[in-house]
Amino acid sequence: MRDKIRDRFGADIELDDLPDHALLGVIRMPEAARRGPWRLIVRRLSYALAMLLIAAIVVYVDRGGYSEHLTFVDALYYSAVSLSTTGYGDIAPVTERARILNILVITPLRVVFLALLVGTTLTVLTEESRRALQIQRWRKQMRNHTVVIGYGTKGRSAIAALLADGTDPSQIVVVDKDQQALEQASVRGLVTVHGSATKGDVLKLAGVPRARSVVVAPNKDDTAVLVTLSVREIAPGATIVASVRESENRHLLTQSGADQVVISSETAGRMLGLATVTPSVVEMMEDLLSPDEGFSVAERLVTEEEIGANPRHLADIVLGVVRSGELYRIDSPECESVEPGDRLLFVRRVLKEEADPDAVK
Repeated sequence: MRDKIRDRFGADIELDDLPDHALLGVIRMPEAARRGPWRLIVRRLSYALAMLLIAAIVVYVDRGGYSEHLTFVDALYYSAVSLSTTGYGDIAPVTERARILNILVITPLRVVFLALLVGTTLTVLTEESRRALQIQRWRKQMRNHTVVIGYGTKGRSAIAALLADGTDPSQIVVVDKDQQALEQASVRGLVTVHGSATKGDVLKLAGVPRARSVVVAPNKDDTAVLVTLSVREIAPGATIVASVRESENRHLLTQSGADQVVISSETAGRMLGLATVTPSVVEMMEDLLSPDEGFSVAERLVTEEEIGANPRHLADIVLGVVRSGELYRIDSPECESVEPGDRLLFVRRVLKEEADPDAVK
């Protein structure tokens, strides 16, 4: 797709500079399930053919009222030229009864027939314009969103956590080279951008310069480093959270501009080690990390009533305090009392109805 666009508009042009209609194969906006244009064409053509057959049967039944003796093929031919308003005049109703049938049956069918065909044509022709307008509106309005690079296992899990935490799906943009993965993301109501996140123009197209946060979750560590460098260059103020498989690559991501680095293989190894000794601890950790039900770790601003109190004595189970951007564990001296502006990390109980709003309907 990228090569086709460059062949059409020139090799030096960036995707972010292309007109909106040229990005229909790159950006995909979420929309309600709807029939494709070809299914719409087939359905409406079947309606038109059915009306043509009905008209032919009506004409054939009254074939004695026309200027010549009609076979069924003649009746079909007359119905086709009449409904399409061609009207060659070689076959014409001559009796009063035939003319009344033309007024009451053939003429209304002609109007509906033309409306179906013209409506189908207009629908197909305006579909691309509608999508291009939707992309244009999105590019102008998108601000403070979250860009997820990579829709593999890590990317899907990150998005699931964001959605469970209340993030609107329209505020999440997925960037990936796998078209099949992007189709799955689009079904969840996410905006998708097809392309390599190592390219600066693809990142700009996803709105990275205006994004609040960027999740870097590709399958390879070298790709994660390159993507993080590119993101930090065009989005100096964005929060970058990156994932790597190997711990020795953590410093590379930190130097590239990542604010937080998650080591997937090391975390999985710790869980495996704990599972051999204390499997119940692993089960509880999975419960805390799962946002869907049970317990989860959340963050909130302190209330006025809590200011000055010891966080260990609050109603919630507090794990830490975030103060001026720094995280202090509950056992640190800084956590002796809660100050205005602090944020609490606490264990939240996730009810089943809260995780699945449709369950209570």
